[in-house]
Amino acid sequence: MSDAVKLCCATCGQMNRVPVAKLGAGPKCGSCGEALADGRVIEFDAGAHDKATRGDELPLLVDYWAPWCGPCRAMAPEFVKAAKALTGHARLAKLNTQDNPKIAERARIQGIPALILYRKGREVARLAGARPASDIVAFVQQHLG
Repeated sequence: MSDAVKLCCATCGQMNRVPVAKLGAGPKCGSCGEALADGRVIEFDAGAHDKATRGDELPLLVDYWAPWCGPCRAMAPEFVKAAKALTGHARLAKLNTQDNPKIAERARIQGIPALILYRKGREVARLAGARPASDIVAFVQQHLG
């Protein structure tokens, strides 16, 4: 990794260059002031999803889910724990496939929950089904090297 990475703000869509040394300190968007990488799960809309999956230079794990999906709801607290554990190393985000069916189709989502890990604009790996935080963290770490 270089001395800085680009991160997309999920709120305003602005791309931000963040020094790697500051990733664990909760950097904020230079345009709107929203947190960029503070260990919370980001809620993506279609525009933020597309911009971040293509432009983020920090690994990005997206949970494709729907509100009617029981396993998705059951995994949500585990996904939050994993986001905290991966602060500074990866960002975790969610995309509601019910509200964004075209993105789900384009990403070839066939079942939910589905986790896709992106790195520098490319899909790196997928993980299907509800998982505990430890499995989610291990999955990301396995593909970071």
